[in-house]
Amino acid sequence: MPTPRVKLDKQNPDVYARLVAVSTAVKAAADTAGLPRIVIELVNVRCSQINGCAFCLSLHHADAIGAGATEQQIVVLPAWREARNLYDDQICAALELAEAVTELPGHHDMDCAYERAADILDAAQIGAVEWAALTINAFNRLSIMSEYHVRPR
Repeated sequence: MPTPRVKLDKQNPDVYARLVAVSTAVKAAADTAGLPRIVIELVNVRCSQINGCAFCLSLHHADAIGAGATEQQIVVLPAWREARNLYDDQICAALELAEAVTELPGHHDMDCAYERAADILDAAQIGAVEWAALTINAFNRLSIMSEYHVRPR
């Protein structure tokens, strides 16, 4: 019989509350930077796809739809480079940067992703995208390690 996983949010609710506060601050920073909510939600979905976090995918799929993403944009998201016509330049720049934050490629590839993002996004927007990717990566890991299950809708 497998050992039950520790539910990290229940084990350390004060730490979890601080992570939620970081997420709230990141959303506020994105708003202040002028990033539409759809950008951050597509970043959340894409990072969750890369990490294989079913719980966060389910949650942020609904949030992305609520932010104005189309079902087609979400379905095609893993292949966004081949379907750039479905996403504006701001979304593409954010997705590339978020993938780099999630996958941590070598320095050259990271520099290239950052340079391409800087052609479209200003410093505040880059910071908000990077923080969004860092935060969803933390939530992905928390959800996976705690074995959060997707509830049917």
